[in-house]
Amino acid sequence: MTEFKENQRFTQWWLWLILFGSWITLIYAIAQDPPQSNLGSIVSYAIGMLLPIFFWQMRLITRLTDEGIYVRFIPFHLKEQFYPWDSIETAQVRTYSPLKEYGGWGIKYGFNGQGKVYNVAGNQGLQLVFKSGEKLLIGTQKPEEIQAAVRL
Repeated sequence: MTEFKENQRFTQWWLWLILFGSWITLIYAIAQDPPQSNLGSIVSYAIGMLLPIFFWQMRLITRLTDEGIYVRFIPFHLKEQFYPWDSIETAQVRTYSPLKEYGGWGIKYGFNGQGKVYNVAGNQGLQLVFKSGEKLLIGTQKPEEIQAAVRL
């Protein structure tokens, strides 16, 4: 039985401004000078055209159940990552600095031993410290609700 579920996407206005601004610039460049048979140019244009679509389909899904925590960062995880409750020492919501502590959003490794982070927006996350000593921070837009679902 799922106690908590959250589905997050990249929603930062400035990110979408950059992506669509670049996309419009690319379309204009193609209209002015269509790529010829130069494979490098064609590949560059294709990547530029697909980048906003790639970001649009990315999402972070978090589920907390009686068994543990399931996390899937689409498209990077082909299946959910599972963390059983009995492998977790502590789980606490905390405020963090995405840029200072992890260098931004996405799947990142923190500076100074902060461990890994999965995040897409904001500065709130569920900090997991495993019995092995490893750390994982899962970003959330629902800090009170996720903390209430923790089973430790």
